[in-house]
Amino acid sequence: MKKYFFNDNNEDRLQIRELTLANGLDFPSDFELIMLILGSGTRKKKIEMLSKDVLDVVLASNSDNLIQNLQKIDGIGKNKALAVAAALEFGRRMNRNPQAVLSSPTDVIPFIKSYAMQPTEHFLCISMNGSKEILSIRVVCVGSGNMAVLRSAEIFSEPVKERASAIIIAHNHPGGAAFPSSADIQTTHEILKASKLLGIALLDHVIITRNGYFSFLENDMLTED
Repeated sequence: MKKYFFNDNNEDRLQIRELTLANGLDFPSDFELIMLILGSGTRKKKIEMLSKDVLDVVLASNSDNLIQNLQKIDGIGKNKALAVAAALEFGRRMNRNPQAVLSSPTDVIPFIKSYAMQPTEHFLCISMNGSKEILSIRVVCVGSGNMAVLRSAEIFSEPVKERASAIIIAHNHPGGAAFPSSADIQTTHEILKASKLLGIALLDHVIITRNGYFSFLENDMLTED
């Protein structure tokens, strides 16, 4: 289905609005959904640039720092930051299903697939309760090279607070190859050791790309050595 990259004028905004009304909310991309939320740009920054900045911040933030980070964008004040954060929170609440249980770790992929398109690595921690329901999906760090220096304390600080029973860790490979690097493997070993000490199970490490994924569990690589 064709996507529209539109400029900051009423005609184009009406076009995407009408197309969304006609085709449903599955029609616009994430980028275009943010355009619809913002409604307009500023004198200094057109809406397409503003929306790109917002999308980058959303993907690199968590719920506890999202509004603060959004307000750092030139052209995003308190009201727009709150509107974006509220839309995201409302979507999360409406899509919560207390009966939905991840039957396998890779069932988490639909919840994190948007990160596969990002040009930089995003390392995520998905915490779960004893029923294998997702408690939270948090961005632990952003940027290539961070995997090698990532520490277990950064991974487990929030799951411990949430009293999570298990976690899944995940990150994207912008280059397109899903196979893990030596740093990916070493980091997984260290996190697995910490998970056993803390009593919070590490269910899998999933690497996602635009065209596929790699699961440490499925490839019998979820080991300490």
